[in-house]
Order: sequence, then C-alpha cells, then structure tokens
Amino acid sequence: MTFDPSTLPEGRVREVVRAPAHVLATVGGEVDPTAPEVVQLCADLVATMRVSPGCVGLAAPQVGVAAQAFCVDVTDHPKTPPGHGLLVLDNARVVESIRNERARAGCMSVPDLTGDVKRATRVTVRGRLPGSGEETEVVTDAFEARALQHEIDHCAGLLFLDRVAGAHALHAR
Repeated sequence: MTFDPSTLPEGRVREVVRAPAHVLATVGGEVDPTAPEVVQLCADLVATMRVSPGCVGLAAPQVGVAAQAFCVDVTDHPKTPPGHGLLVLDNARVVESIRNERARAGCMSVPDLTGDVKRATRVTVRGRLPGSGEETEVVTDAFEARALQHEIDHCAGLLFLDRVAGAHALHAR
C-alpha cells in the first residue's frame, strides 16, 4: 500500500521548533492514524515541509507535538536517485537495517550545525498510513533510508546531535 497525498486535508504551515526545545527530547506517543487530529497534523507536516527550502522531512516533535508522525520526500534532492515520493507515516519503526555508513546530516531544528552521523544504508520501515490506518512497509536505501531514520529518531526524542561521535563530527553550516 502506498500513500495517496489526496487523502489529506489542506495543511497549514506551522512554526518549526529549535533545539533545545524540550519537545525535541521527548519520546513521542503512538497515535491513532485514523483520528482527525492526527490526519490534520500529518497534513500540516507536509505543508510545512513543502515551504521550507531544502527540507526533505519533518516530524511531529519539530512542530511542537510529541507524537509518532512524520513525512519524508526526497524526490527533488540532488543526493538521491528516485525514491518513493511523498511518504507520510505514523508509528513507524525500522524493522531491518544493513550496511552502516557515516555521512553528513542536517536538521531544521538545529539550523546552525551539521554532523557526521552513522546510519544504515538500507532499511525496511513499517508504519501506518494516516487516514486509513493501514500498515505499510517501505524498503529503501541511500539518502531516502537516511531521511527515514532521521525522522524516526525525532519521534523517539533524538536529534542527529545525539548520534554524532563527538564535537569533532560537528560542522558549522
């Protein structure tokens, strides 16, 4: 099952919170993907991602909501081959991962820094689709795999800063 963006209502752009906001370090609760407020949250995430230059993903904690919901779309990013297009998932988990590799990561919630982060280069992610609540599975690699892991980390209260090996792995943007 793939995500159909037409199933979302019109989203509104929300303010992106920045570290050290407490919500970014809070483990998000599981959500009911069929609940109207969750569907609206997902629409808002997509709308906010779309108006943010260079943004390829956004998670609920980044708009101040400690919940397990996020969107990812690496379609137009120069670092990626064609991916799955817009992905919007609730309660997502990495269920399989292979081949760890270190690469540069950035985040809208940490706008002044990037960091070298070790992540799997190929993942299988399971989550629920907003609206229908149907379970879906995404198998992907490269930059899209990194983006999914980054957003799942946000839902678990983690920033890329929590994944760097030390100060030597941080870089001014």
